[in-house]
Amino acid sequence: MYRIITIEREYGSGGAAIASRLAEQLHWRLWDQSLTEEIAKIAQVDCRAVERCDEKVDSTLYRLAKVFWRGSYERSLPVEHARVFDTDCMVAEMQKVMERIAQEGQGVVVGRGAPYFLRERSDVFHVFTYAPRAEKIRRLRELGKSESEAAELVDTIDRERIAFVKHYFGADWPTRSLYHLMINTVIGDDNVIATILETMQRLEEAARPQAVSR
Repeated sequence: MYRIITIEREYGSGGAAIASRLAEQLHWRLWDQSLTEEIAKIAQVDCRAVERCDEKVDSTLYRLAKVFWRGSYERSLPVEHARVFDTDCMVAEMQKVMERIAQEGQGVVVGRGAPYFLRERSDVFHVFTYAPRAEKIRRLRELGKSESEAAELVDTIDRERIAFVKHYFGADWPTRSLYHLMINTVIGDDNVIATILETMQRLEEAARPQAVSR
């Protein structure tokens, strides 16, 4: 039986909104912004520090600087000042939070590498949402983005996600074999949600032991 759903998404495809409605319909906990807040709480940093690292690889310049700091004046700093919250820290904390989510169950997790952290679990249903570029721009326009801003975000955000997954999981993004369902959201959010729930139900029914007839 599925206890967790992960929603990975192309930027602008509406995955976060679909995840929110899905969690509400199932009466499950939504792990989206709350996931950022949980990591910030555990790491004792501001939420903005986590958001800056969200599904992004630290720049080459920053990673080089971090190596430099570790070998020089950082050694003389107090521990609380020496610790810099970066994507490496975020991924380490994310692993802990994902393990807790898996134990608790009844959660819908948006992005953050969740399909990769939870890929060995049989009780997790993985979904990937995508859409044509024009549809993604339309959705972002509805959220208040300008045409040019929406186009730039669509063209850049997913490149950062590709780099993030390649760097931390050694995999291509999206890794199609991870997902139970990859769905084009141009069919509408209601149809996407209905398809997710129906597919989960069918797979659960197929996995149940069949009664032996006599």
